Amino acid sequence: MPQKVVNIAKNTSYYTLALVIQKVISFTYFVIIARALGPEDLGKYYFAISFTTIFAVFVDIGLSNVLTREIAKDQSRAPELVNNVLGVKIPLSLLSLGAVVLIINLLGYPELTRQLVYLSSACMILDSFTLTFFSVARGYHNLSFESIASVVFQLIVLGAGLITLRLGYGIRPLAAALVAASTFNFFYSGVILEKKWRVKIRPRLDRELLKKILAIALPFAIFGIFQRTYTYLDSVLLSSLAGDRAVGIYQVAFKIIFALQFLPMAFSASLYPAFANYWANNRRQLAITFERAMNYLLIISLPITIGIIAVADKVALLFKSGYEDSVLPLRINMLALVFVFLNFGVGAILNACDRQKANTFNMGVAVVVSIVMNLLLIPRLAAVGASITVAATNLLMFILGIVIVPKIVRYDSRKVVKMAAKVLVSALIMGLIAFYLKSYMNVFLVVGLAGIVYFALLYFFRAFTRNDILSIIDSFRRKPAEEALE
Repeated sequence: MPQKVVNIAKNTSYYTLALVIQKVISFTYFVIIARALGPEDLGKYYFAISFTTIFAVFVDIGLSNVLTREIAKDQSRAPELVNNVLGVKIPLSLLSLGAVVLIINLLGYPELTRQLVYLSSACMILDSFTLTFFSVARGYHNLSFESIASVVFQLIVLGAGLITLRLGYGIRPLAAALVAASTFNFFYSGVILEKKWRVKIRPRLDRELLKKILAIALPFAIFGIFQRTYTYLDSVLLSSLAGDRAVGIYQVAFKIIFALQFLPMAFSASLYPAFANYWANNRRQLAITFERAMNYLLIISLPITIGIIAVADKVALLFKSGYEDSVLPLRINMLALVFVFLNFGVGAILNACDRQKANTFNMGVAVVVSIVMNLLLIPRLAAVGASITVAATNLLMFILGIVIVPKIVRYDSRKVVKMAAKVLVSALIMGLIAFYLKSYMNVFLVVGLAGIVYFALLYFFRAFTRNDILSIIDSFRRKPAEEALE
């Protein structure tokens, strides 16, 4: 097995395991604070996060993507690349912070909301530099340190948050807990950069190099602006057009679908540098890897989509009374999940194979459609309208992206369609069983039983084989020396 393929499997396995732990902690914490705060205060808390996250893209402007791609191509350039990126990001961070403070005050939000935004802005700056440091590690095909950081971050948030709630301090200290966790990740990633990769942090500005970096980064920057706007503007519009309670109701649905993105995120984090390498050196392996990626994303996303739709009313019971209105938005949001997953794979191959402009255009179209739909639907349907928009625009992005892939690489689309059919049939049978059993059994037992049924059906339909299972298990056991012998 080629070493790059082994690295994809190993990175995906470790990063996925870390993100599973991190997302379980994160979702548990979300349930706790949702029950403690109620829909309205929860809406304020997540409005602040959504508002500042939109501005985070102006700190990075696509530079982290460039770092990963260019270092994956030539690792010897890591020091000069990262330090020139830092030389640009420092003034950008100050400008972005100023913009956040100015705009939130001009919009006339109350003092509590403004304070939450200020605290979230600190996270925005710290997280952006952390992203830069870990982008270097990704360029070296290493996700182990980032995996550790993702878990520790959430443990800090959970611990500090529980203490805050226990003492009855309110929302502000909850936001401060995020700042504490972001501060840890910032210093941890910086130390790893210097100690592990021997890259000294010395910000500088090389005009000629920066021109080249910024030229490459521009499509990524525009895409990032579109992506952040697309992902978080709905919560901002809900706050303005339907009130904080609508944001809280919507966040129940949004948080679940957002939490589940750890699976394609982990996979694409390994795929992106591999795709870039295969694009330059091995087009046949690029096609094979893309086919497998789409198959795996289908196998993971379809049962989650259908399963949660089947038991959505039981999922809402995790939250106390007041969140009953979240059931329908959750079911609608879950229709988008399959395309959310697949878009990670499609986006990774477009960006890695010099089609970032096309990917940016597609996201721009989705943003325009999203804004129009939200402005039309939110005043009438509130959280339901925002959820319909999410489902429709994710489908649109998938269609726009997948039609470009054959222009990059000749992959066997029939294999992917055949796999999709097997997975869909298995997931539908599983969903019917879950829908029937949820009235007679504990929802967690239903989920476990449904999962067993699903994978048994996949094995029956030969959607995966025993060798596939052994390959995943083996990826956790491999040592660097063993990989070098492959």
